[in-house]
Amino acid sequence: MASFDEFLRIDMRVGRVTRVEDFPEARNPAWKLWIDFGPEIGERRSSAQITHYAREELEGSLVVGVVNFPPRRVASFDSEVLVLGALDDEQGVVLLRPDRPCAPGDRIG
Repeated sequence: MASFDEFLRIDMRVGRVTRVEDFPEARNPAWKLWIDFGPEIGERRSSAQITHYAREELEGSLVVGVVNFPPRRVASFDSEVLVLGALDDEQGVVLLRPDRPCAPGDRIG
């Protein structure tokens, strides 16, 4: 079991996807995402295996991401954020998103 203090160390924030690019070098199908997490954190990059979402669906949308994990190298790309989603056997990853308007950088807690 994780303690509540351990949970509080995970920095989850609302971000807005500003750019989506193909990622043909990735071993598993993925998008390259650029996500704005507001003035305190700025823009971060993520490799996300969410290819059942169209580029147009993602660009401009709000997502939830963990912003304080160390970067992971995915092929030739440094993924700086873990975008969160529910793992569904039929749909793949279903993104977690705010259901009401939020600002990039808002904390999840």
